[in-house]
Amino acid sequence: MSTSSATDRQDQHHGLSLRHRLAERGVDSQLLLLVPAIVFVIGLFIYPFLYGLGLSFQPAKGGSPFGDYQRFFTDAFQRDTIWKTLRLAIPAALFNVLASVPIAYRMRGRFRGKRLVTTLLVIPITLGTVLTAQGLLNFLGPAGWLNRTLTSAGLDEPLRLINNYWGVFFSLVITGFPFAFLLILSYLSGIDPSLERAAATLGADWRARFRRITLPLLAPGLATTFCLAFVLAFSVFPSAIIVGNPTGETRVISIAAYQAAYEQYDYPFASAIAMIMGAVELAVIALVLLWRSRFYVGSTGGKGA
Repeated sequence: MSTSSATDRQDQHHGLSLRHRLAERGVDSQLLLLVPAIVFVIGLFIYPFLYGLGLSFQPAKGGSPFGDYQRFFTDAFQRDTIWKTLRLAIPAALFNVLASVPIAYRMRGRFRGKRLVTTLLVIPITLGTVLTAQGLLNFLGPAGWLNRTLTSAGLDEPLRLINNYWGVFFSLVITGFPFAFLLILSYLSGIDPSLERAAATLGADWRARFRRITLPLLAPGLATTFCLAFVLAFSVFPSAIIVGNPTGETRVISIAAYQAAYEQYDYPFASAIAMIMGAVELAVIALVLLWRSRFYVGSTGGKGA
């Protein structure tokens, strides 16, 4: 009995010491809560990506593993979709971020009706891309409310604001601005207001305070928000068809991938286009993060010290 008790105590001590060693390395039972999230990420993101990557090196017609990539870049009709998508996504993301800054800067304070204004600014989140595009057709179309008003005011011809670049751009702004606004507002709210008050007591006006205090601290938030807004805009698809010109100036890269997969049934080529799409996104994000590292070195999140 005594030998058995001693063995049990040793096992318990070994178990406790093992748990202590794991805890010192930040490993405890709470990490098990991450298992469902890890399975979700692997099942819905990592596995499809790896499958698509492998498929992109298996051209349907055989030949070189890089045949579909070469096919994409040697075809000007396909290759130009990169520029057309960037021409939409970068200006839309920039506009959403830059327009959010002054509004969020004012909204971080307390004033009457703040909740109502915030609600109105984020309502487009609930509309969805298709409903937004349909609303643009009714409002900006040749027979829409805007053109009817301008025509009755003496305009000779209706403005062409849909089925072209501008229709898609307006759609990206409407759907992307709420996300950019909420992110910028959260970063601005995290900056310690005492820093600006201290600068004000030293004689700095609001321009100097914003340029020398708020903007540098906000730089990580601006970079992160731009990256998210850019990815959202770069994946544009429904509005490029509904309010754009999918055979011309708004034939974005997602349309090229869709046509390869579901019109030509060439899944390896569609996978190659998707991989190129992801590579372009990562390249732009890398450039933005490089700019952030040069512009601001410090804690991330836009927090004041």
